[in-house]
Parts: sequence; C-alpha cells; structure tokens
Amino acid sequence: MKTLRWLFILLIFVQACKQAPAPDPTTESFSTGKKHLVLMNPTVNNLRTFLFLTKEGIFPLPETYMVVGVFHESAAYDFDLSQAFIEEEELGQMTLLGISARLSTDNLFAENEATPLFREIFEKSEGIIFFGGPDLPPATYGEPMNLLTVVTDPHRHYLELSLMFHLLGGTQNEEFRPFLDDKPDYRILGICLGMQTMNVATGGTLIQDIPFEVYGHTYVEAALEADPQTLHRNYYRNYSLDNEVSFYSAHQIRIEGGHLVSANEGIGELPYVWSSHHQAAKELGKGLKVTAWSLDGRIAEAVEHTSYPNVLGVQFHPEYRDLYRPESKITFSPEQPDPQSFIDLFPGEMGETFHRNFWKYIAGWFSAESK
Repeated sequence: MKTLRWLFILLIFVQACKQAPAPDPTTESFSTGKKHLVLMNPTVNNLRTFLFLTKEGIFPLPETYMVVGVFHESAAYDFDLSQAFIEEEELGQMTLLGISARLSTDNLFAENEATPLFREIFEKSEGIIFFGGPDLPPATYGEPMNLLTVVTDPHRHYLELSLMFHLLGGTQNEEFRPFLDDKPDYRILGICLGMQTMNVATGGTLIQDIPFEVYGHTYVEAALEADPQTLHRNYYRNYSLDNEVSFYSAHQIRIEGGHLVSANEGIGELPYVWSSHHQAAKELGKGLKVTAWSLDGRIAEAVEHTSYPNVLGVQFHPEYRDLYRPESKITFSPEQPDPQSFIDLFPGEMGETFHRNFWKYIAGWFSAESK
C-alpha cells in the first residue's frame, strides 16, 4: 500500500513538472530596475578588453550599467572559461546568457526559435556591442566561398546575424518589422566583424579577400610591396615565423561625416587606425551609408544607419588595448630595428586622440536617456 501511495505522489510531481512553465533564461541575466549593455561573444579576451576600457576611463560607461554577455551554446569557444573569469575576478556587474536555439542559413532572416529571446534582450537592454572575429560564411549573403575565406565559428555568426537582422531588418525579408522601430535610439556598435555582420544582416555582401579582389595581389610578396595604405592587416605575419610580429597594421582613414566627425571634434579627418581584416563591405545593406573610407576610397571604414541614429559600424579596431599603453611596443616587420608603441608612432591628432575621443563619444550614447 505504501508503494502505491509513493507512486501516486511521484506521478503527481511529474505531472506538475510537465505543466510548469520553462524558466526564462533572461531572468537571471537581466536585473530588474537596472540598465544593461549587451556584449556579444563574451570571450575572456573580450571581457578583459571591456574591463580595461572602462576601468581606465577610456570608455567611461556609467557605473549604473550591468553587462550581459550573450553567446550561442554551440559556438566554437568554451564560455565556461568566461564564467570562471567572472567568478575569479568577482565581477558582480557581469552575467552570461547562452542561447541554444536552432539557427541555420535557412532561418536567420525571419522569425525563428530565438526571436522571443532576441525581443527580451532588446527590451531589457540599452544597447549592444558586436566584437571582431573570423570570416562570415558566404552562404549567409548568397555567394560561393572564396578559397581565401576561412569559416571557423558558424554558430556564432548565425546568432549574431539573426539578432542583428531582428534589430535592423534587411532586404532579405522586407515584411519583417525591425525591433528598432519600437525604440529607434537603441545603441548598436559593430567593430570589424561586427560591421560586416551589420552589413550582411541588412542584406549586403562582402569582399571576401581585399588584396586579391580589390588590388589583384595573388602573393604575399606583392602585398608587402604595395602601398601600406592599402593593407588592412599585417602580411608580414603570414610571411614571417617571428611571433613578435603584429597581426595588425596601421593606416589612415578619411572621415566624411556622421558620428566620427562628432567624435573627432574637428581635430582632423585623416587619423591612423589599427586594422586587422581581409574582408570588407561590398554592396551595402538596407538603410546603411558609408561615413568613412580608406584613403583610396575603395574600402568602407565606417557605416551608419539612415533611420536609427545610434547605429555605427567601424572596420578598424578602436578597442585594442595596446593603442592606449605607451609601454606596449609593437613590431611590424622582422626588419624593424626597434619596436614602438602606437602612441609613439601616432601621437595626438595623428591617432591616439581620435581613439580616446571615439570611446568618450560612444559613452555619451549610454549616458543619454532613452526616449
């Protein structure tokens, strides 16, 4: 009789569990009554970078903000490392949110399993930063894969492309109503891959290899002999076995309007930037306009949205920590006699001031009240 009674209790418990609503994964990540900034792909390196920029006052984000790192649970990176980092550093203002929704090239640009979570992330945050990373799958913008394209983390790209599409909309699905129509002043910053994601998510395409497609270079030696202003990453790193050689190159950009003019406060339109990419925007996505170019006008260096005022993508890397450290010395080639810092090479208006002004300007977005 006791056995039957316990079986009856167990059946009631199991039935109750089936009827109970699934827990909302955003509940533990977003604090009630707080403002939130979302960081996509919150690797340990990206978290360290964010902490450096904020703690050093380079990106003076108001202290009232909580930070939520969002990632796909099938991404290539082990985000348990990020959780361990948050716990070890006692970062009470940071949480992580993993998403497991099934995403593929067939459902990125429409409502899908992740749509309800995307909506909650949007409604519970003030803005989002998309960091740099590896090549996007060309299938996501309807092109075959170039032999020089290397895809290593498709699930990360699927998540970020679909979220960006939900935020901004795109030509792939004109009937879809973008989230930002409900909150047009929402803040979006895309850095390098983040800008490329912005372009592809809105219906644009990419140059899959700049040296080959734009300049006709088929060998590393040809790229190294070219005008340094046309090199968007350091090809000495391909050519040399010296691990001290930087992956990054420095070149100027031509600012032609928009946020970068405001951020630069009129001190110069041709600052040097830090660059490491071989792909770039080709056909522009819906609602985007170019506001900065490479000096020869062949590579888009910044894009903005024509309908949503606080949406900016930059092809360079303003977040790179060594830009702001005079003690961090950089080697560009094996033949370079002495390493120098970015600040040594491009002080003041040549580059350093531009980058510092950039982050102060972006911080101003988050200091302003949402409408």
